[in-house]
Amino acid sequence: MAAFLVRALAQRLGLLVVISMLAFAVIHLAPGEPSEVDPMNPRMKPQDIARIRAAFHLDEPLHAQYGYWLRDLATGELRSFKDGQPVVPRIWERFLNSVPLFGVAILIEWTFAFPIGIRAAVTRGSRFDRTSTFLAYFLISVPSFFVAYLVVLGVVNTFQLPVIGMRTFGFEPASSLRLVMDRFWHLAIPSLMAALTGLAVMSRYVRSQMLEVVAQDYVRTARAKGLPDEQVIYRHALRNALLPFVTMFGFLIPGLIGGSVIIEQIFAWPGIGRLGYEAILARDFPVILTLNFFAAALTLAGTFVSDVLYAVVDPRIRLG
Repeated sequence: MAAFLVRALAQRLGLLVVISMLAFAVIHLAPGEPSEVDPMNPRMKPQDIARIRAAFHLDEPLHAQYGYWLRDLATGELRSFKDGQPVVPRIWERFLNSVPLFGVAILIEWTFAFPIGIRAAVTRGSRFDRTSTFLAYFLISVPSFFVAYLVVLGVVNTFQLPVIGMRTFGFEPASSLRLVMDRFWHLAIPSLMAALTGLAVMSRYVRSQMLEVVAQDYVRTARAKGLPDEQVIYRHALRNALLPFVTMFGFLIPGLIGGSVIIEQIFAWPGIGRLGYEAILARDFPVILTLNFFAAALTLAGTFVSDVLYAVVDPRIRLG
């Protein structure tokens, strides 16, 4: 097990370096650079553009720019092209803002998807199965931003309550409890909107996996022995249906980067996905590259967690 962990970590670190090189090359070879963001500005003279390119090492060869980026990232001196602010603290701040939004959304998805999918599979063809299937396909088909806009309009017009941002603008509560309730209210609706499509997809996935497992011979044998239905479904069938979800669980972590960009834009949530969107519009290379590096690291960490969880879910798998 220890040898597997060391080997897996070494492989992922090497892959992370390769990904950072490819991302750096692709972004810098794309047309345009920060000095061209506002070419119509009459005050922008050729010498000013040359000064900007020299300040950010844009006049250096590509491999030298990569070295400067790695050095500044490792030392914490990496700064935004847009406003000159440190990149890593800003990304970390936005990341902490995205964690509760994405975490609550994932909690909603995994809490409700499994009971809905399992019951739909066990009662195949029933009214519950048909209703949940219709609602799932409806939520998958309707764009999430459209549903989110309808919810925002409905809540604001019906209840006259603010739903934009992380807190009510100008609200100064007299107690910490009211502050917590205000934060919770602003978190609840965006999280629910972010979870709807994932909930629909995962419940269908759970249903299909359970239908495949409950048709196996060992499940029929367990029922023939007179075991209670709950024990057959949740102890025998569900455990064998979990392996694909272990893989999905590994990719939940990198979803923090880009999984909620639309929701963060609609609800003006200052998260990491919105930061990446703004950086792309501004051609802020340091922020874009660091976000890409961060997303790659989270993806590799997620796959590493999945590999370890395989052995926990299925003892037949040996990682050594």
